[in-house]
Amino acid sequence: MKDTFKIVWSKRAYNNLAKIIRYLEENWTEKEIVKFACELDRSIEIIKKNPLTFHLSNRKPSLRKVVITKHNTLYYKIEGQTIKLVTVFDTRQDPTKI
Repeated sequence: MKDTFKIVWSKRAYNNLAKIIRYLEENWTEKEIVKFACELDRSIEIIKKNPLTFHLSNRKPSLRKVVITKHNTLYYKIEGQTIKLVTVFDTRQDPTKI
């Protein structure tokens, strides 16, 4: 079955992901980095196949959210046949920064 939705990373999402990976590399083991990457990939695959799977955000109702780990949430929006990954948010931050 062919995926019907295209995934596009926003600059913000890409930059936030890079920060998270740097943090993991500096403070955690390779095992945690691999686990995070697997969870992120798994979530994106689900979104590609069925973007309505995950709930709308309470803070930003135009966005949907998926919890990757207890400290990281991916926010995205559906734009036609494109899924725009808006940000990967570290939940330990001030939520008004979303």
